[in-house]
Amino acid sequence: MDFAFSEEQEELGRTVRAFLADTSPETETRRLMETPEGFDRALWLRMGTELGLQGLAVPEEYGGAGCGPVEVGVVMEEMGRALVCAPFLSSAVLATTTLLRCADEDARKRLLPGLASGELVGTLALTEDSARWDAAGVRLTARESQGSWLLTGHKMFVLDGATADVVLTVARTADGIGVFCVEGDAAGLTRAPLPTMDPTRRQARLDYQDVPATRLRTHGDGWDLVSEVLDRAAVSLAAEQVGVASRALDMAVEYAKLRHQFGRPIGSFQAVKHLLADVLLEVESARAAANYALLASENEDPELPAVASLAKAFCSDACVQATQENIQVHGGIGFTWEHPAHLYLKRAKTSQLLFGDPAYHRELLARRIGMEMQKDKGAA
Repeated sequence: MDFAFSEEQEELGRTVRAFLADTSPETETRRLMETPEGFDRALWLRMGTELGLQGLAVPEEYGGAGCGPVEVGVVMEEMGRALVCAPFLSSAVLATTTLLRCADEDARKRLLPGLASGELVGTLALTEDSARWDAAGVRLTARESQGSWLLTGHKMFVLDGATADVVLTVARTADGIGVFCVEGDAAGLTRAPLPTMDPTRRQARLDYQDVPATRLRTHGDGWDLVSEVLDRAAVSLAAEQVGVASRALDMAVEYAKLRHQFGRPIGSFQAVKHLLADVLLEVESARAAANYALLASENEDPELPAVASLAKAFCSDACVQATQENIQVHGGIGFTWEHPAHLYLKRAKTSQLLFGDPAYHRELLARRIGMEMQKDKGAA
């Protein structure tokens, strides 16, 4: 398989990088980190109306561009490089993918145009106190009452949960797992921002007290839909991790050329050369893994579940290594609040845990490969 992207996809990356350089420099990131919402609504609308970023994966009939996961991955990588404060992962990936993969045409017609234009922000509320990313971790309940659904319980670590206009909530019903659409201002819904290590990506606790909701129609059990969404979100996050790691490596290389000790650049010392060479190897290997996963998602490859776990595990570790070594190369200045190196490390550490840490995905990969092998034996 050719892991290279097309010229159009490469041009998309260059366009997004130039746009973010103008609109999301480090000074703007630091400013937005301190605001209540954590992102700029006006810029979010510009992303949707001028560049169409939120609607890249949305079919044209719903107001999108009709592209696919590869284009979304290209944008995620550039957003990772710039540490953009925006709900792209929660809205354009999690919420949008859930609607695209479900069987509810009415919900798609009602919500996708707003999500694609940036007029709406969406998210997916799954995890609870256990922080589990599997069906066993779902305890929030949904019950029918007079022809409608009411949700009771709470969700934790919801990406952009305090500001989302639409919260797609995973809940347990009498007949299994369901996914429910909840308005951000619904009666009985209480939202509270959570303190996080990474101030550039907001999380929230959501409390539900008989919150009215609409159940999304799904193909079979609702957990099958959630599992599909998590695999595709993990692939998109892997692409973002490549962007974070790549920028950290660039920062380290730039500093190694400028910083002098004993009358020569520190980049000329063998120890620093080897360190940077190791990071380069990890970053390029991570890029190959992420690109392969994006293409598998694009082509609806049946191996996607296994490939998604592989990419998420490898890119998580590579991203953390690159951001840690960036601080190591910078020395004392890399530990200061004024330098951006720590912001990249914080993004790397939180992304490492998001959708399951590397150990979780390696175990999941082993199970998925084992399942496929058993299926092959059964077919034989």
